[in-house]
Amino acid sequence: MTERTPRAVGAETGLAPAFYATDRLARWPRLRDWWTVLHPPYTLWHLSYVVIGSCLVAPVDRTRLVATVLAFFLAVGVGAHALDEVHGRPLRTEIPAAALVVAGVLGIGGAAVIGLFGVARVGVGLVAFVAVGVVLAVGYNLEPFGGRLHTDSVFAVSWGAFPVVTGYYAQHERLTPAALVAAAFAFFLSRAQRQLSTPARLLRRKTSGLDGRLVYHDGSTTVLDRATVLGPLERALRALTCATVALAGALAIAHPPR
Repeated sequence: MTERTPRAVGAETGLAPAFYATDRLARWPRLRDWWTVLHPPYTLWHLSYVVIGSCLVAPVDRTRLVATVLAFFLAVGVGAHALDEVHGRPLRTEIPAAALVVAGVLGIGGAAVIGLFGVARVGVGLVAFVAVGVVLAVGYNLEPFGGRLHTDSVFAVSWGAFPVVTGYYAQHERLTPAALVAAAFAFFLSRAQRQLSTPARLLRRKTSGLDGRLVYHDGSTTVLDRATVLGPLERALRALTCATVALAGALAIAHPPR
């Protein structure tokens, strides 16, 4: 693997590479970098899909729920995001490539181990979910095969539909029409996330400025700059994160794990 030279946050565009790349941790740059790599809002969003799938119907087994959430946190929150950063440095962190590779291997490997331990309780069908999860996490973020797995649709399956059906199957050892409809909800919501986050990333990471204006029918104008275009995109992403977490919380309250 070729070592990439880390770049300072916002070095090229004047903006942090993500809205959650906070300066509040500037005194601890390594902690700030790891916080950014974990993508906290998006990780929380996608873990909510696991809870939604797990708590869609009762009964909900607490041990299975905790294990499934932990496995997805390791696979997505840690492993997949670490591999994404080592593959191109989109967040421009200063974390050594070796540390990111270790985090990627341990995160995805740890999730796989949790899944395989769960086979004893859930059944051999869980092996298929473990295998698919590993393929999606590695395939989407490292972009092998010419990036064929790095598409909006694969993202929506990997980070939306798949957590829902896995959470449901881990609880109930089968899939039902209700689980598939919930997966469709997560798929399309993740597509919406992608439609918002792609231009937001472009503005933050690959542009040095934006110059334009809106002209209204009455002849008045509004100046367009990066802030005016980026703001609505990221406010929508924050709102959708909160909405998904709230839905997961509502289902967990309605069907409390036991």
